[in-house]
Amino acid sequence: MGVGTPFKQEPAPAPERLDFRELFETQFSYVWHVLKRLGVAERDLEDLAQQVFLQVHGQLPKFVRDRPLRPWLFSFAYHAASNYRALSRHRVELSIVVPEQADTLPAADEQLITREELKLAELALSSVALERRAVLLLHEIEGHSMPEIAESLSIPLNTAYSRLRLARKEYEQAVRRLRAHRGEP
Repeated sequence: MGVGTPFKQEPAPAPERLDFRELFETQFSYVWHVLKRLGVAERDLEDLAQQVFLQVHGQLPKFVRDRPLRPWLFSFAYHAASNYRALSRHRVELSIVVPEQADTLPAADEQLITREELKLAELALSSVALERRAVLLLHEIEGHSMPEIAESLSIPLNTAYSRLRLARKEYEQAVRRLRAHRGEP
């Protein structure tokens, strides 16, 4: 720099933009499973997941790279599932699918117990209100911190904690109710 030359500050490099194709290919399965856990019928999962990614594509320039990606994607899936469930044609159906298991599994009686427990857990989870279920899934299944969850769902932190507490209570009550209905202790 010469004398009298004004100091010129170089602009900070723009954050590297996410590649949408790569994002779609690597995260489609995650979004699909989130939608399933949030109560979307099997027949509608693929279409709704694609709708989620259309919304993500439109908002991709706004994504802050130093934030976790999955809670951000979860918020899109949550809103899509919420809108989906608000439609009257989707309110009645309860879709529970237990994935097929490989041949190297435990004995048949152990498999039956595991499948029954999985069905029980999914039924109990489906009885938790959607806004509380979202927090429960993000925290207990996905392992995200409460501040991340509150930010991704655009809710106050105390609301997130309250929803988690209520979701755990609803889930436990549903498990007890379902076990009692089956005649289990």
